[in-house]
Amino acid sequence: MLNYNSAAALSAFLEREGLGMLKKFGQNFLINPQIRQTLVETLGACSTDEVWEIGPGLGAMTALLLEKGLNVKTFEIDLGFIRVLKKMFSDNDNFNLIEGDVLKTWFSQYTSTVQPFSAPFLLGNLPYNIAAALIANFIEKRCVFSRMVVTVQKEVALRMAASAGSKDYSSFSVLCASTYNVKPLMTITPSSFFPQPNVDSMGVLFEKKASVINGEQAEYLPVFYPLVRSLFASRRKTVKNNLFSFLSSRKPLAKEATREICTVILNENGINENQRAENLELEAFFSLAKTIYNMRL
Repeated sequence: MLNYNSAAALSAFLEREGLGMLKKFGQNFLINPQIRQTLVETLGACSTDEVWEIGPGLGAMTALLLEKGLNVKTFEIDLGFIRVLKKMFSDNDNFNLIEGDVLKTWFSQYTSTVQPFSAPFLLGNLPYNIAAALIANFIEKRCVFSRMVVTVQKEVALRMAASAGSKDYSSFSVLCASTYNVKPLMTITPSSFFPQPNVDSMGVLFEKKASVINGEQAEYLPVFYPLVRSLFASRRKTVKNNLFSFLSSRKPLAKEATREICTVILNENGINENQRAENLELEAFFSLAKTIYNMRL
């Protein structure tokens, strides 16, 4: 059995197998066994539950998930790691390997197996270069996991969990909060990885919100997602100015008419037109989206 806790053992294995670490894939192995165990336990999946694992690498977390009797669907892009994973786990009926770029492969797996707003569990030591894009992609395409536990660059984790008015609050923060209760778990120092990254990482727990389960905002989400991005597009601009740009792109009218509509929408929602998006709470974005949806703009 491969020693997943030793950088030296992993290095020797990679050399023996003729494998290299590709920087473009953001590959770093989590060699701290306590943190691996904590992440798996926090996921809370029970025997026979389905878990998607993003970036299994050489299978350290995969092995833990399979030991718990979980049905594991792994997504791996590296051809060398794919060869190793097949050799190690292909005889386990609970193991299913999806080859290729997860950004391109996940949707077909989702649409073929689960219903909207009802996806399985997800665990992943996410490559830094795709973490935010992947999670945003899941949310905007309404692939909502029961629970997600991920490790990401600490800077990205702080954006995921940021609240209104904080320096890390962004459209991505609002996107995450629209669907999940987001909770940072622990800071993970570079020494917990091989090779060591140049920055701290963080484990993050995402728990699906009841409002998503009930589908309360489902009908106007197609307005909500682009609206949030637009309101944060120019952070120095006021809500009214960014809203003006958003409405102008959707339904070209005379500028004065669009300005008047902006004033009506903001007044109806009790939002000061000189506010900035970074100070708006989640419910304000939902309320604006609902108004715009109902006005058929």
